[in-house]
Amino acid sequence: MDPPNGAVRRVVPGQNGWMPGDRPARPQSVFVVDRVERLTPHLVRVHLGGDAFDAFLAGADPERLAATDKYVKLLLAKPHLGLVPPYDLDALRETLAPEDVPVRRTYTVRSVDEAAKTIAVDFVVHGDEGLAGPWAAAAQPGDLLALSGPGGGYAPSADPAVFHLLVGDDAALPALAAAIEALGTDARGVALLEVESAADQLPLTAPTGVELRWLHRAGAAPGSLLVAAAEELARPEGVVQAFVHGERTAIKQVRRVLTDGWGLDRADLSLSAYWALGRAEDRFQAEKREPVGQIF
Repeated sequence: MDPPNGAVRRVVPGQNGWMPGDRPARPQSVFVVDRVERLTPHLVRVHLGGDAFDAFLAGADPERLAATDKYVKLLLAKPHLGLVPPYDLDALRETLAPEDVPVRRTYTVRSVDEAAKTIAVDFVVHGDEGLAGPWAAAAQPGDLLALSGPGGGYAPSADPAVFHLLVGDDAALPALAAAIEALGTDARGVALLEVESAADQLPLTAPTGVELRWLHRAGAAPGSLLVAAAEELARPEGVVQAFVHGERTAIKQVRRVLTDGWGLDRADLSLSAYWALGRAEDRFQAEKREPVGQIF
């Protein structure tokens, strides 16, 4: 929205969510909730469809759509404000307090069903914490959700000579599950999957040569079991492709195991922090621009 009378609006870094280097906003696709599934005590799957599906699929980069870690950027508003998507963010920044402007959250697309014309997005839910989890827990058919994307860049190699190492916690479970499903029948590897308890496991099926190792935190520090399990692994012979995503501190520690201990090149690694213990989402995102937020 342009300032009145041709005036120039002064934009201050950090004000109303803007920071130097921010990319132009992508077009918003407004999806409609088709149905909701409670997969585990802490995982909710929301199936999104509606008229936006065809345009979303047609406008997607085929390589990103084929990625097993494909993701979308959700735009979420505080429920009590009564805002209806799509959102005119520039106008809302002029009229709302900064903390009331809809926020972006990144979520993995678990699957795309072209026959049903829906996409499935999984949400980790911890009570009323945050915006996305409570939204998913309360979502009903017919609710609207604005999003942009997809992005993504990882898919497991189809080369049977490659050893696959898949590591992650609850937040990375949708991408890990998609990667496991995409593995060839002759694939080799191990998946380290950390969740709170056996009740949070998903019924995943892996090729015979891929071991699924579920790690139950039972109140331990998030990511601590992943780090310990990775440190105990012997480096497999030959080429290794690693997908390691989850809590930031844990991912950094696993990265050191793989680069310093195993001698893997950065090209062999897909590493990303999805969240950081003790950090609110907005602070975590801001720290990605700072040394503390760097994985490599």
